[in-house]
Amino acid sequence: MKARFKPKYNIRKGDSVVVITGDDKDLSKPRPVKEVLVEEGKVIVEGVNIITKHSKPSAQNTKGGIIKREAPIHISNVMLWDAAQKAGAKVTRVRKDGKTERVFKTKKTQGGKK
Repeated sequence: MKARFKPKYNIRKGDSVVVITGDDKDLSKPRPVKEVLVEEGKVIVEGVNIITKHSKPSAQNTKGGIIKREAPIHISNVMLWDAAQKAGAKVTRVRKDGKTERVFKTKKTQGGKK
């Protein structure tokens, strides 16, 4: 992602997220984030998008063989897990005492036109 400014995301390493689209879609099972790739706009989530990688024998891995590992998925395909609602939820940033906090949006705060 070539951009003038570095994007800011509401998802961080260690957060619990649910996958909302794709083959591994499961809205009721939270999974931890292993890594956030900010420049690419992707995240690596534990147990999601498993790929098989064939590796040749080397000094570190003398046997070689097939390795299964997680591949990145786009950050828009995951949603933060809200334990209170027991579901994925949208997040907003609120400044309190000079610090920025992430706050889950509720049904009341998401409202549209009345």
